[in-house]
Amino acid sequence: MEISVFLNNIKQDFLESCNLYHPKQIGNSIAIYKEGIDFPELDGFQLAILGVEEDRNSFDNEGCKNAPNAIRKSLYQLFNHWDELKIIDLGNIKTGFEIEDTYFALNSVFTTLMRYHIVPIILGGSQDLTYPIYQVYENTGKLVNIASIDSRFDIGQDNEALNSNSYLSYIILHQPNFLFNYTNIGYQSYYVDNHNVELMKQLLFDVHRIGKIKNNVELTEPLLRNADIITIDTSAFCAADAPGVKHNSPNGFSSEDGCRMTRYAGLNPKLTSIGFFEYNPAYDINNITANTLSQMIWYFIEGFSIRIEDFPTHNSKDFKRYIVKMDDIEDEIIFLCHKVSGKWWMDLSFKSQNREKYERHHYIPCSREDYVLTMENELPDKWWQFYQKLM
Repeated sequence: MEISVFLNNIKQDFLESCNLYHPKQIGNSIAIYKEGIDFPELDGFQLAILGVEEDRNSFDNEGCKNAPNAIRKSLYQLFNHWDELKIIDLGNIKTGFEIEDTYFALNSVFTTLMRYHIVPIILGGSQDLTYPIYQVYENTGKLVNIASIDSRFDIGQDNEALNSNSYLSYIILHQPNFLFNYTNIGYQSYYVDNHNVELMKQLLFDVHRIGKIKNNVELTEPLLRNADIITIDTSAFCAADAPGVKHNSPNGFSSEDGCRMTRYAGLNPKLTSIGFFEYNPAYDINNITANTLSQMIWYFIEGFSIRIEDFPTHNSKDFKRYIVKMDDIEDEIIFLCHKVSGKWWMDLSFKSQNREKYERHHYIPCSREDYVLTMENELPDKWWQFYQKLM
């Protein structure tokens, strides 16, 4: 099916409003599906900007459907440093008569982009859109990992309808289940029930309180390196840097933190989609939030432009191998370090009882600090967590 039937192109009057004065600005230097041209061939493109003007399942955040063009306008004014990258803006998903129609359109467009090996940068819209994005992976035959930068878990209440406050429950309970791991980066304790924190741990999911991450954002690099899907709630950022959110907070990540994290995300060769959600232009001040998000996208593209295939494979010669024997553990703890990127992994391939099912998850991203910790006879939590998943 021709995916153009699901898309609204970029209007000429919008482009004229973007203050595009230099040929190297993004709005002047990427391919754009715009008014008056035929839908372009997708062969060769690596990144696609895709807006979704949908907020009917938002949790008390009506108006976030207006975010895509507000982010786009700010992004277009930034300068393009990546002559070697082929980027296309596909415009916005047409809003369906029912919200399920929008979900279907998003699912269909993303399915096509995956077939072309194009990574979408999705501009929401409300965060429940993560659910139809996740459903696309059902037909890949692979278990997937989701990382969420969010001040909350979004698992909702018992029997709560699908919305941006409950979408994660729908992902967890979806059948067939093809979620291997969920990682939350930046939850804020006063927004989260302790029972839900314990539930996440029982499900062997990663949850990381903002206080743990804020003082060392580099800790997020292995977490983001393990993700197939990254979903970002704008409310995870402090109101000073992102006021354009209905449920904003004086605490949260800074815009600089966000740029560092999205650059890490771009470096991840495993990542196949990233989405920015819950921005509501009605609450923004002087386009601060639009600028924050557009700069985060800029840094994602920057990371993407220099990503290399540094994920371990069986018997690869691109890695240094380190073996640690601990006092109270029978098994050897195996670490791999890529000779070029310097990134570290733990190798659990010898632990899996179902090698084919878990093939993509035998190698767990970690840091050099995890190796040092193990050398001091202290087992990293993530080793035990993934050991239990694989067994």
